[in-house]
Amino acid sequence: MTALKRLFSEGYRVFFLSAALYALVVMVIWTGWLGIHAAGGYAELPIAMAPQLWHGHELIFGFGSAALGGFFLTAVPNWTGAKAAPGRFIAVAAALWLLGRLAMWASGSLPAPVVALADLAFVPLLGAKIATQLLKRPKPQNMMFLALLVLIWLANLYTHLEFLGLTDTAAQGLRAGLFALVAMIAVLGGRVTPAFTRNAMLREGRETHLPISHRWLELGGSGLAIALPLASLGFAPDRLLGAIALAAGVAQLVRLAGWRGGFALRQPILLALHLSFGLVGLGLIGIGLAGFGIGSEIAALHFLAIGGVAGMVLAMKSRASLGHSGRALIAPGPVAVAYALLPLSALLRWLASTAPDTYYPATLAAGAIWIIAFTLSTAALWPAFLGPRLQTPKAQP
Repeated sequence: MTALKRLFSEGYRVFFLSAALYALVVMVIWTGWLGIHAAGGYAELPIAMAPQLWHGHELIFGFGSAALGGFFLTAVPNWTGAKAAPGRFIAVAAALWLLGRLAMWASGSLPAPVVALADLAFVPLLGAKIATQLLKRPKPQNMMFLALLVLIWLANLYTHLEFLGLTDTAAQGLRAGLFALVAMIAVLGGRVTPAFTRNAMLREGRETHLPISHRWLELGGSGLAIALPLASLGFAPDRLLGAIALAAGVAQLVRLAGWRGGFALRQPILLALHLSFGLVGLGLIGIGLAGFGIGSEIAALHFLAIGGVAGMVLAMKSRASLGHSGRALIAPGPVAVAYALLPLSALLRWLASTAPDTYYPATLAAGAIWIIAFTLSTAALWPAFLGPRLQTPKAQP
């Protein structure tokens, strides 16, 4: 099998690789543009919206949707026993995702309705495919992911309605899109992090002090996280949104406290899940406090997006790519370094918005560290994306 055929043979290959490469492309463009302005220069981009909106939109709905495509097209067949998506579907879906990215990049010279149609097409196609797979063995805890995909699509629609000149909803759309990704993490991360930790402990012969998950807490923590994008789409007052975010953040940290994170300290591929989930909780608390006038909301949003969402995407895609390609579930050295770099990037970007005098140097440094992290991890995982499947035992997500 050629590398190109292999790329479209399984969902995790093309979509996790696309997410990684696009994370680099968007950040290189954004930091380059920002660096020119920091130096007193001026640069135009071929986009219709403000560069900061394009930057946020593409990392949420471009990078984020590719990551979701890789995960769901890989994991759902394992959950249900349904036949995996064929290579031709994966190729069409990947082409549609790329079409949306190109349309957003060329939005300055394309009609806004064309850009919207191109960008909004991928998630419904993904949702339709995984719906047919989930219906093979329908379970409420899995079917709910379709509702979360609808929330992500609606959030993106809110941004395009403003780009079309019909509303003033881009800010709500971007926040709702980020919060919908956080809700995915609260549900998925809340499921796999304690499960993977338990499995690792049992493999080492540990049969006591295993991860603890209380159903009421899992439901409450997930429910609060899901309420956030709904509240954002519904234009909830700042204090109400802040109260939900604050409660959701505390709930995630309480959940995490029972998952035996100390055991994960020796295994970076496991520790990354715990760390990212914890940063989600801290980011939500920061957003909650900002809703009551304490701290910077922009700082908290970036901390949540970089440390929590991007960190969890890196943790999940590296684990799934290694496992499904038959490779040992041990993070290569460069990937382990990337795990550590993203929280540093998040901290610097938080500093940039809390100490205005540091905005340019801290933001550019955060972007540079992001670029290094995704360069290292992508290079190290390249054989898992494009190489043949090995025969060593693997764990499934």
